[in-house]
Amino acid sequence: MKNITIMGGGVLGSQIAFQAAYCGFDVTIWLRSEGSIGRTQPKLDSIKQSYINAINLMDIDKSINTWCMGIAGYDDFDKENCLEKVERAYSTIKLELDMKIAVKDADLVIESMTENMEAKKDVYTKMAPLLPDKTILVTNSSTMLPSKLAKFTGRPDKFLALHFANTIWKNNMTEVMMQDKTNKAYFDEVMKFAKEIRMIPLPVNKEKSGYLLNSMLIPLLFSGMDLMVNGISDPESIDKAWTLGTGAPKGPFQILDTVGLKTAYEIVGMYVKMPGFLAPYNFKGMHKMLKSYIDQGKLGYSTGEGFYKYKK
Repeated sequence: MKNITIMGGGVLGSQIAFQAAYCGFDVTIWLRSEGSIGRTQPKLDSIKQSYINAINLMDIDKSINTWCMGIAGYDDFDKENCLEKVERAYSTIKLELDMKIAVKDADLVIESMTENMEAKKDVYTKMAPLLPDKTILVTNSSTMLPSKLAKFTGRPDKFLALHFANTIWKNNMTEVMMQDKTNKAYFDEVMKFAKEIRMIPLPVNKEKSGYLLNSMLIPLLFSGMDLMVNGISDPESIDKAWTLGTGAPKGPFQILDTVGLKTAYEIVGMYVKMPGFLAPYNFKGMHKMLKSYIDQGKLGYSTGEGFYKYKK
């Protein structure tokens, strides 16, 4: 694989693009509009600075807690080389509005659009006739099963899921999940690609909504929001209950700010439409609360404010 196209420049889409470019791949991000470019470029600027900060810290502090294995390993760390790779990544990523141009020579297309079935269906339907025969297609969806999307791809045998954790240069793991029609050879190719961009690929042997990570994480986020919207406590206290009680670095609301409130809104929206499912949670209250934040432009860390305020 050489040419990688990312469909969508959101929080994770931008990170995946930068990591692939950092590892030497030619990367294009397809975006829907000029406005999307205006939102994506600042994300790339921020990611570039995050890599530089991480590299400088790795050079100063050799403790395992500061190490970012997506950037370099203990035995091959070279500060100047890493900084050169950051500059190459930043200067070579292409932002493209024309879908045909974006995918024309793609070896791998990684779809990282919003968690909305209709939006994903629309992108796949438009993209299917434009893809070269060689192209492997993966979804980074955090909740939707690839089997639900496969029929819109035009290549179900070359379609599977490749899911990343946020802050991928540090949390360098991916979950690789086939659907029933995926050819095992393409699963192996994606596993190989994940290793080539310094990720640790985790095979998911049976199709499961939420994969491994989100099957455990999403109930935590639901529980935190449920405590808030039902008036039990406030976000900061709920986060402290989790972080001080478990030693985890972030609580549910800090995680929500990192993931982005729009993504959380889309996920909660799916459960609002399923009456009786996971009945103990107040999904309608969560949905209303998230919409209120979004309407105020408080989308999380990416905008400088969500449940918390951040210095940009």
